[in-house]
Amino acid sequence: MAEYFTGRLANVIRRPLITEKANRALEQNLYTFEVDPRANKLEIKAAVEKLFDVRVLAVNTMNPPRRTKRRAGRLAGKCAQIKKAMVRLAEGSAIQLFPES
Repeated sequence: MAEYFTGRLANVIRRPLITEKANRALEQNLYTFEVDPRANKLEIKAAVEKLFDVRVLAVNTMNPPRRTKRRAGRLAGKCAQIKKAMVRLAEGSAIQLFPES
């Protein structure tokens, strides 16, 4: 059971979301990630703590509605469903999203 949980943690966090709102939230030590839609808050917290070696204080999740996209002017389709997680880190903890070159 522990191997399943540990292996699943690597697949919980898909990518960080870099938007204007997410960049403003970095000042309050709040990071935004796209996560697996089946993941719960406890799995997200464990994954962030393990992958980035930080201490997480809170996790807020949201499932925004699917967006409609038009192709070739007439054909309408839906974008993939995503789940967002906003993770608040403890004071003194930070995640380096942009590596120094």
